[in-house]
Amino acid sequence: MTEWMHERLHDDYAQSLRVDRVLYDSATDHQRLRLFENARFGRVLTLDDVVQTTEADNFIYHEMMAHVPLLAHGAARRVLIIGGGDGGLAREVLRHPGVDHVVMVEIDAGVIEFSRQYLPSLSDGAFDDPRLEVVIDDGAAFMARKGGTFDVILVDSTDPTGPGEVLFTDSFYGHARSRLTEGGVLVTQNGVPFLQGAELAGTMRAFRALFADWGCYLCTIPTYAGGPMALGWATDGVARDTPLNVLQARYAEAGLETDYYTPEVHLAAFALPGYVRRLMP
Repeated sequence: MTEWMHERLHDDYAQSLRVDRVLYDSATDHQRLRLFENARFGRVLTLDDVVQTTEADNFIYHEMMAHVPLLAHGAARRVLIIGGGDGGLAREVLRHPGVDHVVMVEIDAGVIEFSRQYLPSLSDGAFDDPRLEVVIDDGAAFMARKGGTFDVILVDSTDPTGPGEVLFTDSFYGHARSRLTEGGVLVTQNGVPFLQGAELAGTMRAFRALFADWGCYLCTIPTYAGGPMALGWATDGVARDTPLNVLQARYAEAGLETDYYTPEVHLAAFALPGYVRRLMP
């Protein structure tokens, strides 16, 4: 009998993926990890039966979360990743030769160990890059402590339930602002606005109170069903105003080859449909 994984993240909407072969099914101290193969998406990682990433479409999320702020900033040397234990975001950040140091703060060491063994294509060697420093810690606690500053901060969180809930609070965003260098950029995972509008609206209210330039940009990821995903954007600088010709030059200089991100998509991603714009406070 064919097995299907049913994701019921929302009360009135669900999606299913056929489970062709289960590769791993266990529980860590924080959450249940499950990995299975699907003919369309390859290896699929779920946490508490919610899809986190797949081999086939992870490039969209990771490219857009990394390259938009890094190329808009143009001179990022220090980058902080909150979450991101699968290594996909670190992979994309470390493709930028100008980045000197990346700190990745992951609450669950089991996710990293699991991903290195079962999803090595996602990190693609990132965990062996000497520029990457992995810290096993609660992301909110790390952010609240006094410490170094960063040119770009990327919050690669789960949805705002369980361990990820604290990463969507005004307090967390305030601490993040204090850890940014002048002109630094904060980018956050903010769900699918069509189904998770309150999540995006809450983050935008906090950003409006804290930052001179705030908003979100969109990308479409098949396994994050329900419409395009929103990535929150916040800065006190002018990175959003970087013109197309400058983005093109920086993209070429970095030697990037991408499957979703382009400088043209970068600019277009900030053009929001009406239903998303109306979520802005």
